[in-house]
Amino acid sequence: MSYMCPKTLANKELSGTFFKKGKREMKEKKQLWQAVKFTLFSVSAGIIQIGSFALLEIFIKDYWVPYLISLVLSIVWNFTLNRRYTFKSAANVPIAMAKVFGFYLVFTPLSTYLGNLAEKSGVNDFMILAVTMLANFVLEFLFCKFVVYRGKENTLNSKAK
Repeated sequence: MSYMCPKTLANKELSGTFFKKGKREMKEKKQLWQAVKFTLFSVSAGIIQIGSFALLEIFIKDYWVPYLISLVLSIVWNFTLNRRYTFKSAANVPIAMAKVFGFYLVFTPLSTYLGNLAEKSGVNDFMILAVTMLANFVLEFLFCKFVVYRGKENTLNSKAK
């Protein structure tokens, strides 16, 4: 066993703590940036959903038909961008899509039913859409992060090597 003076030992312990803290801060920054990217892509998907919903509602007066069509358009857009740029996942695309499809098998009927009830009780269609989109945003992020891409984040570039 070699002898280390107390000053060297203290410096070694401090540097280890410093690097652990630095790694943790870097991980937190990556997670924050991931949430920001998910938000930005979701905003772009929201623009697609609102735009297509507004256009379709001119011709189709029932809430649920324009809602379903606009939701599907935004899902495809959001899934594609978030898999590639937010989660950077090389996960099997059909399996990832199937998991997202499973999420929407629950979310879509529930949100369509509740939205339809709200519309029939006199709530403004765009207010219903806004609440539904906010719920979709939060729940989809959590589902993608902890179910769809769990353990498969940041694997896209490593697969190409």
